[in-house]
Amino acid sequence: MPSEGSINFFKPVEKIGVIGMGYVGIPSAVLFADVPHFKKVYGFQRNSESSGYKIDMLNSGISPLKGDEPGLKDLLKKVVSENKFECTSDFSKISECDVITLAIQTPFKNRDSLIPDFTPLKDGLEKTGRYMSKGSLVVLESTITPGTTEGMAKEILETESGLVAGKDFFLAHAPERVMVGRLLQNIREHDRIVGGISSYKPSDSGEKLILDGPDSPSTKRAIELYSPVLTKGKIIPMSATAAEVTKTAENTFRDLQIAAANQLALYCEAMGINFYDVFRGVDSLKGEGITRAMLLPGAGVGGHCLTKDTYHLERGIKIAAENSAKIANTGLNAGSPDPLDFPKGKDSLYVLARQINDFMPHHMLTLTKSALRRAGKDIKGSKIALLGWAFLANSDDARDTPSEVYYNLCKEEGACVFIHDPHVLKYPGVEISQSPEDVLKGADAVAILAGHREYYQMRPEIISGLINLKNGNPVIIDGRNVILPDAWIDKGFVYKGIGRGDKNGHPVRLDIPTGG
Repeated sequence: MPSEGSINFFKPVEKIGVIGMGYVGIPSAVLFADVPHFKKVYGFQRNSESSGYKIDMLNSGISPLKGDEPGLKDLLKKVVSENKFECTSDFSKISECDVITLAIQTPFKNRDSLIPDFTPLKDGLEKTGRYMSKGSLVVLESTITPGTTEGMAKEILETESGLVAGKDFFLAHAPERVMVGRLLQNIREHDRIVGGISSYKPSDSGEKLILDGPDSPSTKRAIELYSPVLTKGKIIPMSATAAEVTKTAENTFRDLQIAAANQLALYCEAMGINFYDVFRGVDSLKGEGITRAMLLPGAGVGGHCLTKDTYHLERGIKIAAENSAKIANTGLNAGSPDPLDFPKGKDSLYVLARQINDFMPHHMLTLTKSALRRAGKDIKGSKIALLGWAFLANSDDARDTPSEVYYNLCKEEGACVFIHDPHVLKYPGVEISQSPEDVLKGADAVAILAGHREYYQMRPEIISGLINLKNGNPVIIDGRNVILPDAWIDKGFVYKGIGRGDKNGHPVRLDIPTGG
């Protein structure tokens, strides 16, 4: 291929390495392996005590991801049988790869100081830099603080490799945009954001011209990598920093929309009305130029992305301010962005939204205590059946689950909490049962924290035969609008639901039925 900027496209992409065998890395790796002209894909996984088991499973064609992931098991078996995919803990094989992508989690150490824990990502970058070859493309798929690709990642790779980014190797950010339960579909059908680092190209007059965004050689090389995987989706090229902001912003905006729904739900409860009536009313306004999209409230927001990406965006603007100050202090006439212009003394709207969503498990506790009091009970000593440990309905994904916050709050109040989840088989520090009967037996209160399809099928007459009817009315708290309140109230339950101000103050039956 011809020269692009200061780097030569030495040869077509043939071997790819994917670092991180999780919800992003595994589907990405098998989709790369299914591209006919990509000859081999290595999935790099540390042989650690906690996750080393994935290596043998993947090499046997078995996915370690739980829950329903349409097409993943069959595609994994296919690429393994064709010897196009191999999982390994031997990171020296990076030297064989034309491309290395990193799909490593990037949590925050402390959200108050906005300091992210990049330790695993740094380790992956160091290994990549140590073994990568000249002409390699390195792509960060992890969600990262804006400025990381052009900053920390570039610095580590250059230090470890002795090569120069934008001259000796390509570097880009192409953030994942997947949801558990439809991983393959999302990678194939969602538009792909691709942002390469800036590089320089000598002009005819001998001056160096900056190549950024779509013109960057790194962007063009990354487009070559991702284009064969897409079916409906298209490539959207931009700069690396713009790609970082795109990813953090789209999750921040979703979190903001959820927070708006949660706050409105709290208002509806306080005003004695049904949030879902308001939702239907707002949603009915349609027409040209009208946008009133609303999301739904709930018991909290979980997952690895929405709970942290706001803080990556906030950290990004902090880094931008620090960099601008450094440039100003040099006294050089160097270009830099304008400083942030924002209402003085006001907190970030995005951080406030994050705090509202973090509050919702606490509100679930408030509803629980209120319902128990209406039933003549105290939360201390009560048995609570917590239904749903996963943060996402019909999945096993329990990362940053709000159920854990609610669980700990109830325990601090002296309650005995038993957990049921049909998909989450185990979780550090807690016991999770797959038997609803065992969890519900003798319960004083039932708290629904996840919208699993199994919970929609619950019937009050059946549950009445399992729970504690000897010590006041039974209690049910619905954090996901799963049940129909009247059916349960008619059976003697004290009901509380997020956003259900129309029902939360219902009259309590004094003649408690004994079942059926």
